[in-house]
Amino acid sequence: MTVLHQTWCQPPAELPWPHAEVHVWRTTLAWPEAAAHRLEQSLVADERDKMERFRFEKDRRRYLVGRGLLRSLLGRYLDVMPLALRFETTAAGKPHLASSQGQLQFNVAHSGDYVLIAIADGRAVGIDVEEVRDDFDTGEIAAHFFSPNEQRELETLSGRAKIEAFYSCWTRKEAYVKARGEGLSLPLDQFDVSLRPNEPARLIATRPDPDEAKRWHLSGLGVADGYKAALAVEGQGWTLQSWNCPDELAQ
Repeated sequence: MTVLHQTWCQPPAELPWPHAEVHVWRTTLAWPEAAAHRLEQSLVADERDKMERFRFEKDRRRYLVGRGLLRSLLGRYLDVMPLALRFETTAAGKPHLASSQGQLQFNVAHSGDYVLIAIADGRAVGIDVEEVRDDFDTGEIAAHFFSPNEQRELETLSGRAKIEAFYSCWTRKEAYVKARGEGLSLPLDQFDVSLRPNEPARLIATRPDPDEAKRWHLSGLGVADGYKAALAVEGQGWTLQSWNCPDELAQ
């Protein structure tokens, strides 16, 4: 049985291993410069080059916090220096730790001023966060990316409820796709998620294999006013720990 009681807390001094847990970390881009410098020192040369290629400072900061904090956190779990971590990518482009460094799975998401990182032991995870905006046509985007069932559900709503439902649907779909790690080879209209206001996050149906939906658990995450977020986790029998990330976690 999966038990979810989401409250953002301060992490313990010694990080527990996520044996039957999924750990979600929340932070903002507003890191003190000394802590941001420590994060930058944890990046390898090609990561620093990639960061510098971003045109805008906010995009550079998002990459720095996301990648640097990921290295710092994984280093603490594995008791190694962040620079010693080696990442590989799947054929579809999903990053993962080199096989010699264990079975920790992770996923990173960022939007607006927030960065989220999900970490689990031996089970796939996907996470997504989006800053809620109302300056676009939800119906047009839904027509391109949502399933017919999701489009019909969305059209029953209006006003703010429709915008909130759109983002609930989008983040849940993105979290699931990221957890699967198949990129564009997994069409967004080949599965249905819940989206109505106050409806729990749920993977309702998957096609062509209807049993695939049973393998996954979806959860909505409260991040901050004006944001929607979701978490997708493979399997059952785990609990959620959600932690705010203090500056001192930057090694």
